[in-house]
Amino acid sequence: MVMGSIPQQVDVAVIGGGVGGYVAAIRAAQMGASVALVEKEKLGGHCLNYACIPSKTLIKISDILYEATHSDKFGINGAATLDAKKMYDWRMSVSKKLEDGVGFLCKSYGIDVFKDEAAFMDSNKINLMTNGMVLEFKKAIVATGSEPVQLNGFEFGGNVIDYKKALMLDKIPCSMAIIGAGYVAVEIGTLYAKLGCKVSIIARSEVLSHFDQDAVALIKKHMSALGVEVCTGVTPASHDSSSITLSDGRKLDAELIVIAVGLRPYTDNLGLEQTKVHMDDKGFIKVDGSMRTTDPNVLAIGDVIGEPMLAHKAIRQGVVAAESAMGKNSSFDNMVIPAVIFSDPEIALAGDVSPADGVTVTKFPLTALGRSIALDRKDGFVKIASTADGVVVGVEMVSDEASSMISEAVLAIEMGATLEDLAITIHPHPTYSEAVQEAAEAALGTPIHFFYGKKK
Repeated sequence: MVMGSIPQQVDVAVIGGGVGGYVAAIRAAQMGASVALVEKEKLGGHCLNYACIPSKTLIKISDILYEATHSDKFGINGAATLDAKKMYDWRMSVSKKLEDGVGFLCKSYGIDVFKDEAAFMDSNKINLMTNGMVLEFKKAIVATGSEPVQLNGFEFGGNVIDYKKALMLDKIPCSMAIIGAGYVAVEIGTLYAKLGCKVSIIARSEVLSHFDQDAVALIKKHMSALGVEVCTGVTPASHDSSSITLSDGRKLDAELIVIAVGLRPYTDNLGLEQTKVHMDDKGFIKVDGSMRTTDPNVLAIGDVIGEPMLAHKAIRQGVVAAESAMGKNSSFDNMVIPAVIFSDPEIALAGDVSPADGVTVTKFPLTALGRSIALDRKDGFVKIASTADGVVVGVEMVSDEASSMISEAVLAIEMGATLEDLAITIHPHPTYSEAVQEAAEAALGTPIHFFYGKKK
């Protein structure tokens, strides 16, 4: 390291070490670039340490506990208890292992990692705020992500926490009120209800309002069975250390209040005003299809450029940005970005299954699937949307393992596959994936395992 007043020069400087940022750094290094990666907290960012990985870890633990205590229909009887401290230790160990793995990869690729905050000095230099080092770059990639939005009157502190802290508890609260009705609220609410917490979700309009209501109805049914109280058409009015009062006067028990009303781009104190980077009226950085901003030396990826705020989108954009920075003709031209909610059952969506002119939507219910019947997981379905000439344009799955199955649909849409392509592809039996084949057969008018009312 060259310390002092002489700038250290690198080909690519990446600001933010989350899943998009470290992927961009690694891809640039693979292409022969000298790379500096600046991350103020932990490598892996929110996804590995506070959000995606921790939430799915805890969801799996809650599923194990719930199944262990609700399987008498299968002849399994007995009691199971939870050691919340051990659960916490496991959750933290998973994040630590992945964080260390990212560090190992960066070291292996010769990437200089700085635990610091960065601010642009101009379109070719950033200042590391703690140690005062100046990094001079040819290209910079902004991957600073997003942060939870606060709610007026419910600022973070005391028993009011954000989703990150809700996934870092070493004891299970007796009661929890979640303000917000998106996928974060549903996932956190479901997992804590399975762990024995009394959960309330407070929604100004409807739970998962942007998703297909056939799917949402099943999720709400299962949340109700878990004892989750969904309060719609209301807003939070006030709170104290043990409860929350709603706009309609109702008072709910709330040992903890989780704010899950959205995310905002993290661009504070980045010094973007010292560059030619433009942002929209919501503070998101504007980019083109190659992840280039309005400053020719600066690129941006992930949450900081806008919706959808998904880790897998950031990962793909990290690859594109690195390749663009290195002069390769690379573009984020993917046709679909899959969306997954790790609810009970899971929801997974690729493309659009909304009715439209020239598009037919066909639905296959899991009540006709052998795997679902065997495991008593019959609530769910697969929908396929296709054009008049049979090209698949959208797939929605509501099922166990939907998060894994959706990749088949993504590939089908990206490759312009037809209903026949899916129908004649042999799917292993008995699996949930057969529902995709069955839905395609139904759309062709040749269903085998249920009567669809068509003949061809």
